[in-house]
Amino acid sequence: MPISPYAEPFYADATPTGADGQRIGVLLSHGFTGSPASMVPWGKHLAGLGYGVAVPRLPGHGTTWQELNKCRWADWYGEVQRAFDKLGANCDQVVVGGLSMGAGLVLQLAADRGRDVAGIVVVNPAVHTQRKDVLALPVLQHVVGSFPGIANDIKKPDVEEHGYTRTPLKAARSMMLGWKQVRADLPKVTSPLLMFRSAEDHVVDPSSGRIILASVSSRDLTERILEHSYHVATLDNDASVILEESADFVRRVTGT
Repeated sequence: MPISPYAEPFYADATPTGADGQRIGVLLSHGFTGSPASMVPWGKHLAGLGYGVAVPRLPGHGTTWQELNKCRWADWYGEVQRAFDKLGANCDQVVVGGLSMGAGLVLQLAADRGRDVAGIVVVNPAVHTQRKDVLALPVLQHVVGSFPGIANDIKKPDVEEHGYTRTPLKAARSMMLGWKQVRADLPKVTSPLLMFRSAEDHVVDPSSGRIILASVSSRDLTERILEHSYHVATLDNDASVILEESADFVRRVTGT
């Protein structure tokens, strides 16, 4: 299946930083029906600071929504695990970050890998929804292939996420089943956590953020409200805030 030129993953090698010459890696995961395009500017900023960066393309993304409908939570999580292991093999410490579903994936990773995760940065994380129509997904997924898309929830004019125009229902159902495991495992998350959350988000409601803040065991916990961005805040008006404050966070939690 041909991959969109906007969906190419991004990787950069780490260079030694700090007085002790440590190599620091950062894994960034895009969200459901999105693509690496939503994370690459962030990744390039961190790479410019000398960090090793991995922005993988999650299976089924960057091709067609029909292809995504054949993929499941285990496929996406497996790709995130592989990217994390590759970074870990070449870096002394690894910080993880994610947007929307990508945030849920890296939270699961932090729960499973414990101290191997030096820190977590999430942007408009998705681990729950209050939408009532999803209750019909177990039936609808067998009747209807897709719903209208959720991509491009961006306040800044003329910015494109390069996501799908349709939301595949079988894949969406799998994502929400994956969320159940994430929520159950949140108390296992102990790494420092920085959460960016848009005051106005038309894709993810505030319940996810509340659940995460109330459930994780992290003692180093910060929530930052973004006043000028919608869901895809990594490409929106507050992108510079995310880039700069996440870089400060990486430096602090890795001691570099």
